[in-house]
Amino acid sequence: MEKNSINLLFILMFLYPLLKGFIFKFDSLNLKEGLIETEKNIAFLLSIPISVYLMKYTRGYLDTFIKKTPYSVMYYIEKYNKAFYVIVFLIICFIIYSIQLLIYNLLNYLIFYPLIRSLENKIKYKGSTFNRIIGAIFSIPKGVCYVFFTAFFIYFLSYFYKGEKLNYYLESSSIYNKINISIMSPLTNSNLVKQIPEIIKDSFKVEIKQNPSNVVKGKNNKENTIVYYNGVTLEEGIKSSEYIDNFSINLVKGYNNDKAKAKAIYNWIGLNINYDYEKVDKVYNNDFKVDSGAKVAYDTKEGICFDFSCLFVAMCRATGLKVRLVTGEGFNGLDWVSHSWNQVYISEEDRWINVDTTFYRGGNYFNSKKFDLDHRGENIIGEW
Repeated sequence: MEKNSINLLFILMFLYPLLKGFIFKFDSLNLKEGLIETEKNIAFLLSIPISVYLMKYTRGYLDTFIKKTPYSVMYYIEKYNKAFYVIVFLIICFIIYSIQLLIYNLLNYLIFYPLIRSLENKIKYKGSTFNRIIGAIFSIPKGVCYVFFTAFFIYFLSYFYKGEKLNYYLESSSIYNKINISIMSPLTNSNLVKQIPEIIKDSFKVEIKQNPSNVVKGKNNKENTIVYYNGVTLEEGIKSSEYIDNFSINLVKGYNNDKAKAKAIYNWIGLNINYDYEKVDKVYNNDFKVDSGAKVAYDTKEGICFDFSCLFVAMCRATGLKVRLVTGEGFNGLDWVSHSWNQVYISEEDRWINVDTTFYRGGNYFNSKKFDLDHRGENIIGEW
């Protein structure tokens, strides 16, 4: 096995409870304490994905609650919205954690404690070495739990700390990679988590390159550059087709104002375009060998935030609506991640409104009063 400090950490975390069990031998009291500790670790680890899943359903109730609060309270919730949702998430985690402990305690008294007493009666007259071996064997679940707990801690740490040294050790750790592939990646890519499109990694990458075919010196002697969004230019991303244009025109037939037309386009994209989780992983890992933009989203009925936003632009332009493409950050229930959305001009109201088709299935994101709660850093990169 390759020498690696992360591998060594996992080995030590696994061996520590086994060594402790061997030294102190088998004892029913120690085994009960170890069982309770293991159950607490399992309850903690399970409370995280379950709470992420439940955040989808609590979000609607929270929005309703916020709307009914006095303006002074609503002001502070909006000002400190990240802290507010983190607190809510932690409360849900605690509730799920407590419920699990109640279930485990019931199982302990009905099943596990009687089994431990029975085992103790059978081996209490065995030799000291035998009792030490049994003590070590019964500590294996605790060791496995310590390893998983450490892996999850490192996994989430890697999101907040982007140091090259840490990434090097993680990439070269055979144990961490096996746990990541077999446990954490299936969990983060499971249907359980995928029901909340916004609980994802950064799915929007901007890359600025020199234009080799048209190098022009500016006032500051900077070379002309081309900006790529998920591997394509903005003009390539919003490029439409005859099929998109004709479909969009037919879609808004019968609507006599801009708001109704924009809402119809918003609803259609939100209901018919699915979030592409394989693509988001590729973009997150800087693999831009993928097709992006309006035509891809319309043809495949899949995409990520940039594709959703480009398709909204293409459909609005086809129907005569003024539209913008906006980049910034979206709050995913745990953290702020790179994101893109739209603004559309409502002529009868003489104003621009915010629209986020990517978040469609997570609530109302068409001119929502709470849009700023989970969107920030607005940067308009195009207007048509």
